[in-house]
Amino acid sequence: MKKILYLISPRKIKKSFYNNFEIVLKKNKVKFFQLRLKNTKKSKIITISKKIRNITRKYNVKFIMNDDYKIAKIVKADGCHIGQLDGDVSLVRNYLKGKIIGVTCHNSASLAKKAIAKGADYIALGSFYSSKLKPKAKKAEIKNLIKIRSIIKKPIVAIGGVNNRNFKNLLNNGANYIALSSFIWDNKVFKPEEAINKFYEDYSK
Repeated sequence: MKKILYLISPRKIKKSFYNNFEIVLKKNKVKFFQLRLKNTKKSKIITISKKIRNITRKYNVKFIMNDDYKIAKIVKADGCHIGQLDGDVSLVRNYLKGKIIGVTCHNSASLAKKAIAKGADYIALGSFYSSKLKPKAKKAEIKNLIKIRSIIKKPIVAIGGVNNRNFKNLLNNGANYIALSSFIWDNKVFKPEEAINKFYEDYSK
């Protein structure tokens, strides 16, 4: 079964995270893992990143650093995901030669075309649904996903409030990968291992 899961970290990394993380990756269903830690000291992000890097290498998962392309290089991440205010794509592309560069493009075809033209390997669109991780995120529409899919060939990651009940609509309309965070790490019904099983169980239907 194709790996369509772009997994994003919980807002805080607790000691219990690493064990759950390894259990989830053992399922061999995650393509990318993005470390997204806001308001955290760089030294702590680097320490956490090195632990995560060891685990992602073990299970052949691409490790993507959020925002900070300089830390991405320090910890030898597989790539970096940047927002519209995190630096010019061409600059990041030059700094991280040979690495994966992803760019948040919200709901915009013009931003998507610009990102690809400057060297992005994939774009992220969203938020398609209400998100606990980013409650004030700009909303994206399915009609724009369809439009953007028709004009770019690079992979599209759909993000924002995605779960096992709503992701198929995104795949059916042009998304290549589904970004999950709260559904895996902050699920009141399923443990992380159970949540990923549930997601792929519904994907196979």
